[in-house]
Amino acid sequence: MDLGIKGKRAIVCAASKGLGYGCAEALAEAGVDLVINARSEGPLQEAAEKLRAHGVEVTTVAADISTEHGRAAVLKAAGEVDILVNNAGGPPPGMWSDWEREDFIKALDSNMLAPIAMMKACLPAMMDKGWGRVVNITSQSVKAPIAVLGLSNSARAGLTGYVAGTSRQVAPKGVTINNLQPGIHATDRAESLDNGVAAQQGISADEAKAQRCETIPARRYGTAAEFGATCAFLCSQHAGFIVGQNILLDGGAVNSTM
Repeated sequence: MDLGIKGKRAIVCAASKGLGYGCAEALAEAGVDLVINARSEGPLQEAAEKLRAHGVEVTTVAADISTEHGRAAVLKAAGEVDILVNNAGGPPPGMWSDWEREDFIKALDSNMLAPIAMMKACLPAMMDKGWGRVVNITSQSVKAPIAVLGLSNSARAGLTGYVAGTSRQVAPKGVTINNLQPGIHATDRAESLDNGVAAQQGISADEAKAQRCETIPARRYGTAAEFGATCAFLCSQHAGFIVGQNILLDGGAVNSTM
């Protein structure tokens, strides 16, 4: 399917690997020029080289998107964009008794306030042009909270509430905002969680992964490529009537009728 976005320009945050890279690659395959961001210069440059093989322009900005300075650097390099993909690594797992105020502030800065700031910066130009796409990568924990991910539950739920209202305000101008809610995908994040379970239960990481796969009806982890393809569709010309939605990509793990 021709997504109709060849020649558009996109910011993809945390795009050097994992789900962010999957989204960047799918957009590059569709002919979208990219400004990609990550904290580490080396992996970011490696990702850019692979993405340029699709014949698109790729600009890199090594910066922490959760900081005001980092966002300013990305926005300066990008200029006006048509597409924004917000993404950031999730906070560490733990128990309710582990977290203090500063832990919540850090989680909010990374997973709620940073994407809101990026939207506030990019939305006006999109609205002026009468076309724009924003996709926020959140988590299945927004729909079905995961106890040990309380920091993520809180921050991402806050972002989801913000999008619910904001998306309806910008939709009349041809701009859509939607959220993708990943379940477990084969990324560094999943590996970290599996290692945590393995250490806790005294089993191998492979055994921890097998246990988790048994809780997923698809009986496997998702891939960054299939996640990216869904993101690219939401950014396409065909998705203009999808507004303020939270789309699960979890292999059926969340058992819900809605």
